[in-house]
Amino acid sequence: MIHRLLPALFVIVVASVSVRAAEPTKALVVPGEVFAVEGRTAFVFTAEAAAVPAGPRPWIMYAPTLAAYPDNAERWMHERFTRAGVAVAGIDSGESYGSPDGVKAMEALHAEMVRRGYAEKPAFLGRSRGGLWAGSWAIAHPELTAGVGGIYPVYDWRTYPGVEKAAPAYGLSSADLAARASDLCPIERIDVAAKAGVPFWIIHGDGDVTVPAEPNSLELERRYEAAGRGDLVTIVVAKGQGHSMWEGFFRCEELADFLIARAKDGARDR
Repeated sequence: MIHRLLPALFVIVVASVSVRAAEPTKALVVPGEVFAVEGRTAFVFTAEAAAVPAGPRPWIMYAPTLAAYPDNAERWMHERFTRAGVAVAGIDSGESYGSPDGVKAMEALHAEMVRRGYAEKPAFLGRSRGGLWAGSWAIAHPELTAGVGGIYPVYDWRTYPGVEKAAPAYGLSSADLAARASDLCPIERIDVAAKAGVPFWIIHGDGDVTVPAEPNSLELERRYEAAGRGDLVTIVVAKGQGHSMWEGFFRCEELADFLIARAKDGARDR
C-alpha cells in the first residue's frame, strides 16, 4: 500500500514546487526592499527610521523603474532622501512611456504603499523618459501629487522616443497615436496639473539633443504660464550640458531639497 502511494505523493510535491511564483529580484543602489505588485517588480528605498516624521510616511514615486534604474549615478540623491526620512519607490511597467497601462501600474504601487503606511500624496521624480510617467501621473491624479522633480525629463513622446516607438505601449498604431496626441501626450494636457497647483522643479541641459529642453521642459513652463501658474515651475538650465551623466544633474541640492520638502508636505496634507 505504501509503495503505491509514494509516486502520487511525489507528483504532488513536484507540481507544488513548479507553480510557485518566483520572487522578484532587483539590484538596489540604496538599502530597501524588492517586492511584487500585481505581478510586477517594485522596490522601495526605506527611509532612516529616526528621521521619519510621525503619521503617514513621506515618499517619492520614481520613474522609469526599469531593470537598470535607479542606477548608481543617482545614489547620492536617494541617500539624501532616505537620510531625510523620505522613502523612494517605483514599479516596473516596462517601456510604458506614460501610457494608461503605466498609470494603472503606478496606481497599484500607490495603493500598496498607502497600505504599508505611506502618505497618499507622494512627490514624483522623473528622470529622462521617466518624465512621461511623471507627467501622466500628475495629470491623472493631481490630488495625489505633492510635486514633480525632473532630470532632463521628457514630457512629449513625439520628441522621445518618437511616435513609432511609443505606439506599442499605448496599444495603437503610430498613426492612431499621433492622431490622439491631444488626449494621450502628457505635454498636451499638462494644464490639468497646472490648474490643480502641482509644482515642478526641473534641471535640463541646453545642449540636450536626445531630449531637447525646448519642446519638453520649456514647453511645460510656457503652458503653466498660459494657465496663470508660471510661479509653480522652476527650471535650472545647465549650460553646455547634454543628455549625459554629468554629476551636476544627480547631485543637485536644490532638486533634492524641493522633493524632500514636497514629499513631507504631501504627508501632512490629508
